[in-house]
Amino acid sequence: MVLSVIDMSDDGFENIRIPNMPRKGRGAVSNRDSRYSKTVREKIDDGWWPEDAPPLTTSVTHETARSIITHNRSPDIPFELSINPYRGCEHGCIYCYARPGHAYMGLSPGMDFETRLFAKSDAAALLRKELSETTYRPSPIALGANTDPYQPIEREWRTTRQILEVLRDCRHPVSITTKSALIERDLDILSAMARDHLAQVQISITTLDKGLARIMEPRATSPQRRLQTIRTLANAGVPVTVMVAPVIPVLTDAELETILTQAAEHGAIRANYIMLRLPLEVTELFREWLETHFPLKAKHILARIRDLHGGNLYDSRFGVRQSGSGIYADLIRKRFLLALKKTGLNTVEIRSNSELFRRPVDGPVQTSLF
Repeated sequence: MVLSVIDMSDDGFENIRIPNMPRKGRGAVSNRDSRYSKTVREKIDDGWWPEDAPPLTTSVTHETARSIITHNRSPDIPFELSINPYRGCEHGCIYCYARPGHAYMGLSPGMDFETRLFAKSDAAALLRKELSETTYRPSPIALGANTDPYQPIEREWRTTRQILEVLRDCRHPVSITTKSALIERDLDILSAMARDHLAQVQISITTLDKGLARIMEPRATSPQRRLQTIRTLANAGVPVTVMVAPVIPVLTDAELETILTQAAEHGAIRANYIMLRLPLEVTELFREWLETHFPLKAKHILARIRDLHGGNLYDSRFGVRQSGSGIYADLIRKRFLLALKKTGLNTVEIRSNSELFRRPVDGPVQTSLF
């Protein structure tokens, strides 16, 4: 992996023209304009053939954030607080619902999302400051609610580990969602926190098909390696939930029971699933990807997705955006519940303890009046 660092002092971003084609190690096949773009780009023959096109490198920009803890107000999200150490994600998952967020940076939710990343390098200092505030009340913090906190650049930047060190020192509960085996690096912190019910992990598995995973989530850990990560975490005493997410009609839905069975056998104790979401620019990015890699199945897959959302490719309403509605959605739900009974998943609750929280020792101290 090639990394370069961009100085934020630039007045703008270079407008990179990327030909529409599959790229090795990348998910999107285009750099589709965002909904805020003032210009529209059209496909042209630029003389490059797929086999001799220049490689796309990953750039990382320092981002100076004003705050680090995000407060959730969505009624169908099971956490109140979250932290996202990075913007963009090098895993390149074509289905990622976080892609549209890159439009706010003046970038494309397509190839830019997975090649032009932002690291909140001062995240740990900001977190310590916010936890020190006398008005702060502890609630489990979710890491990985948007982009993966253990994407490849975490090896060099270590932002997620620094955040965990602060949470460990403050005895603050955390929940991590990832599809990366890199989380095993921080087992020393997580296992210690888990003994006091301060840490739990969700491992996301979309498919067990290596070939499909390679083009759908190209720089993520392989599915089989993720199963090993579940076992490693479980053996260290860290409670693990398997997230079958997203379930993609026709393409991956047949694997639902197999994924749950394999995860349970490797030590997962709970499970959940989320149906494919295609908000904003993700709709056309996913359509392009389907027509490129699965041209004979594309219409069938899109038709089944419409079955989930009342004839549309996406329904953004709370309560149905993650599960869909209708006959097909009900079938998936029933299959999931039956698989839970067969595997024994979700029979044990995972505790999260907020009562041990202590503010950072270098935070503000309120003096006594007497």
